[in-house]
Amino acid sequence: MFIDFGYAKKMGGECILRFDDTNPTVEKTEYIDAIKEMVKWLGHEPAKITFSSDYFDQLYDLAVELIKRGKAFVCHQTGEEISRDRKDGVESPYRNRSVEENLRLFTDMRKGKYAEGEATLRMKIDMKCANLVMRDPVAYRILHSPHPHVGDKWCVYPSYDYTHCIVDSLEWVTHSLCTLEFEIRRDSYYWLLEALDLYRPFVWESARLNLQYTVMSKRKLKQLVENNIVRGWDDPRMPTLVGMRRRGYPPAALNRFCSAVGISRATNVIGMHVLEYWVRSELDANAKRVLAVLRPLRLIITNFRGEEKVTVANHPKNAGMGSREIKLSRTLYIDEMDFRMEDSKGYYGLAPGKTAMLRYAYPVKIVKVVTGDNGKPCELMGEFDYQKCSKPKGVLHWVGEDSVDFEARLYSTLFKSEDPSSLNNEWLEDLNEEGEVVVDGAKIESSAVSSDVRTTFQFERTGYFTVDNDSTAKKPVFNMTVSLRDSR
Repeated sequence: MFIDFGYAKKMGGECILRFDDTNPTVEKTEYIDAIKEMVKWLGHEPAKITFSSDYFDQLYDLAVELIKRGKAFVCHQTGEEISRDRKDGVESPYRNRSVEENLRLFTDMRKGKYAEGEATLRMKIDMKCANLVMRDPVAYRILHSPHPHVGDKWCVYPSYDYTHCIVDSLEWVTHSLCTLEFEIRRDSYYWLLEALDLYRPFVWESARLNLQYTVMSKRKLKQLVENNIVRGWDDPRMPTLVGMRRRGYPPAALNRFCSAVGISRATNVIGMHVLEYWVRSELDANAKRVLAVLRPLRLIITNFRGEEKVTVANHPKNAGMGSREIKLSRTLYIDEMDFRMEDSKGYYGLAPGKTAMLRYAYPVKIVKVVTGDNGKPCELMGEFDYQKCSKPKGVLHWVGEDSVDFEARLYSTLFKSEDPSSLNNEWLEDLNEEGEVVVDGAKIESSAVSSDVRTTFQFERTGYFTVDNDSTAKKPVFNMTVSLRDSR
């Protein structure tokens, strides 16, 4: 999208959003609506929205013309036979039928006289061509299925190879851009347009943008969804636009990432750290800050002198984002990761007898540790240094008694290997079992829980988190979008 819409805008042109809906058995309105929504979300505006099915009448008429010119024939081979003979360069026994017979048979196909698989219309190109795509590809096949866009008018449907180039020509597309896997189809693209004396757009292919630790194949992603390995197409681990949006990636970050990566014909895999850099950059400038504790450990202030309200800026560099009040209470919660039973050099958290600074509050010294039956700390007793005489290096985040419980979903990579696609049939075995870790009982300051879905915050010292679709007033849910550069 960035290339198509971006270059059209840069050159003062237009970009058409077209749905190649040539197979009625797989077309779904929900997919169409999702694509339209993602185009808008990324900030693009198509000159017009079209469907290949808008041109079914013209495509059919041009197929008839192709037959009349002796460049298409009706074939009764099965799909398996066609694949076998194309591989071996063997012509179909039906290839040299007369024009009149082909016209009659194609009309019979159109009238529904054949069952699915009993007949196809094939382009008559070159069965000895080194490019297998040129070995008499299928132009029309029979599918007795209604189409979501045009209803039950048709029982013969054009193939992608037949449709794409013709509709490009009919729409007067100047530049048809696609990824390198379509390069082998360029020959058939131009052959068909020349065979019909149609205008020929310029075709250019570039490498697909591949990311580390994931797969980009629609077939493989569909397998993950259908096997319930992920939450759906919008799972925050998925490399889909809806997944990235749910995770909290800003559209501006994705556009800046694509601009930075650029266009190449060389196949490469981009590191996730590159994408995360642009996500962090965008969120650092625009996300409000809040305090949240993922794994709370109770801290009782034994010398507490009364509730205090502290006014805190929502963003350290942007006063326009306003401020909020947080309450300092006798009972606080820190992250259990910020306490150890034994202190050590280079550690700036809390330990028995050690002091650390609570963000926006006072230095606190641990005077007593209460342990549970498992021997692990379950409650800390501490004293505030109200005069702030001590100057500890460690500064810790916390939440107060008025904090709200929430569910945190911590995300990392979908796969363990940098390039799971290279593992062939073993790619599913490379799934990262810790790609999603759900943490219940986390706590967040109350000011954040009423936020709309897809609102992103910086949880100080932890990372960037986004309100999930599953979030409710009774049970807020936040997805970890990306970690901080240095979270500790």
